[in-house]
Amino acid sequence: PLNFGNNIAVEMPLTRLIVGMKPETLEDLETAMDWVHYQITQLLAAGHTGQESSYIDFEAKSFLAGLCDAIGMEVSDAIQIAAYGMPVGEPDTPIVELGMGTMDTENKATILMIGHNVAPGVELVDYIREKGLDDKLDIGAICCTAHDLTRYYDGAKIIGSFSRQLTVIRSGLADVVMVDEQCVVTQTYDEAKKVGAPYITTNAKVMAGLPDRTGDPVDEIVDDLVSGKLDGVLILNPTKAGAVAAETAVKIKPIRNAKSGVPDEKGSIVMAMRCNGCGNCQRNCPNDLPLVEAVGLAKDGDFTLLSSLFDECLACGRCEADCMKDVSPLTLIMHASREYIKTERYKCRSGRGPILDTEIRNVGAPIVLGEIPGIIALIGCSNYAHSIRELYTMAEEFLIRNYIVCVSGCAAMDIGLITDDEGKTLYERFPGDFDRGGLVNVGSCVANAWITGAAIKVANIFARRPLRGNFEEIADYILNRLGAVGVAWGAYSQKAASIASMANGLGIPAVIGPHGAEYRRMYLSRSDDEETWKVFNARDGSEGHLVGPGPEHLLTPAESIEQAICLVAKLAIRPADNSKGRMIKLSHWVDLERKYKGVKFPNDLEKFIRLEADIPISMKTEIQEFLKEKGWEPKEIVDPTLLKRMCRTA
Repeated sequence: PLNFGNNIAVEMPLTRLIVGMKPETLEDLETAMDWVHYQITQLLAAGHTGQESSYIDFEAKSFLAGLCDAIGMEVSDAIQIAAYGMPVGEPDTPIVELGMGTMDTENKATILMIGHNVAPGVELVDYIREKGLDDKLDIGAICCTAHDLTRYYDGAKIIGSFSRQLTVIRSGLADVVMVDEQCVVTQTYDEAKKVGAPYITTNAKVMAGLPDRTGDPVDEIVDDLVSGKLDGVLILNPTKAGAVAAETAVKIKPIRNAKSGVPDEKGSIVMAMRCNGCGNCQRNCPNDLPLVEAVGLAKDGDFTLLSSLFDECLACGRCEADCMKDVSPLTLIMHASREYIKTERYKCRSGRGPILDTEIRNVGAPIVLGEIPGIIALIGCSNYAHSIRELYTMAEEFLIRNYIVCVSGCAAMDIGLITDDEGKTLYERFPGDFDRGGLVNVGSCVANAWITGAAIKVANIFARRPLRGNFEEIADYILNRLGAVGVAWGAYSQKAASIASMANGLGIPAVIGPHGAEYRRMYLSRSDDEETWKVFNARDGSEGHLVGPGPEHLLTPAESIEQAICLVAKLAIRPADNSKGRMIKLSHWVDLERKYKGVKFPNDLEKFIRLEADIPISMKTEIQEFLKEKGWEPKEIVDPTLLKRMCRTA
């Protein structure tokens, strides 16, 4: 049976809402997945030549794809929680180690796991416990497997996000590399070969051209890997894969002797000397880093500029792939930053899973009325246009303003890589409760379902809106009343896109970073078109009430972190805010515009002020003068809805 504890009665809100069923056992989840499989098949068919001709209907289908993913994510995490005993909504989950320097490479053999499916990792941990190998092996992981592994085993280390993969393997920090599925950099097998680290893949979706040794004895596979007869294998049995990884790592550590693919200073200078300054690397760099200048300085032994590029480098390898002189700016950056890589040790809170019903009861009214300014969800990948510090700045800014900040996946790791003046990470400074000023790490990417699930539970638990199969009403409620905003600042995977579509389908706007524009999809509004912003008043059924552009967009990119922070505060404004809540939200928005853009007031502020009671008290005189210049007139506060059937007629 599905048992989420005494504090969670609404245990799978997305499945109840979208599929219209209340799952009670693991077997019931198969019914939910049958619905997902059927819908995905139909959606794929709609992409064939000669199908859908309406762009509106096509975008509706993209929303449906996001909702299919929502069910898949919720089912995945529910199964993990049930099968592996992961935390169920515990706000105070353990603080775990984070960073490339956390594995004990001197005294222990190291295994690096990469991917999203934690099953092989769990079997590896079970094998280590069974054989008593804790003092001989250190386990670290990258991407979502890292989050899920720390939810199961407190000895696991979170090495970092997607962009750390090539850096960790090439630096020789892993004795064995074991991958499962999703977000595995395609060069990882080649990188592992260069440093003599056996490569074990455990999933049919990432076979890497390796021989299938699933049916062979463990000892035989280990001997082949340790002797060098094979440099990698495919093992589709998670239990066997875990055993092979553990035994291979222990035996190959003295043979590998921490072999690195990064040359010493002399070798790095020799490599830099081959550069002819053609600029191919810089043209191919997604962040346009000054690689030509940096490599030129390295010829004279000056690695300071290369070292300064580490934070902004995505470690994608595009620079070295386009070099005609066999120079690797990425490798030179690693050499320049070698001391930082070895000593990168920070803290991250382990993923907590679902939000408790009791927490929803406590925050429901303040969120809907606007007294808690909003829920900000920082999700997505590590494809940042600049450094990780930008994401940290955004998280800190909203936490100190009493927003609820939820994080997951790579974003949850990256905000832990920055500390304040006292050396504390955000996880050590802010609590893990789903409450004002709380930093809530739900876990891996599949745990994103609990963030949108929390929004749904507010409508169900606080507002008493029925849940099962009642998607239209709940989405209308969230759009008009719940100040939730998603931010995928470094998004670049299909997973991040589908999570954004899921949020959009539920009426939650999303902001994506500069590289996110490459998705070539945006849902932008015309705030000057008043007809767009007219709603029904649910109190009496009257129509044509102008409520202003809230939220103004559903999916929009931001060119800079300053623009994004201001935009997020603006998108948290909702038509149903009461005057006290609107006052609080406007106060934060105006303050952020002044801090990050240097403007006195946002140029469309008047659209968000309905009555004088909405005006922040500390700025009242100034804003009244601004409104007078704009010719502002007061508007009534209505009970907004887009659904005629939700109106109470006299």
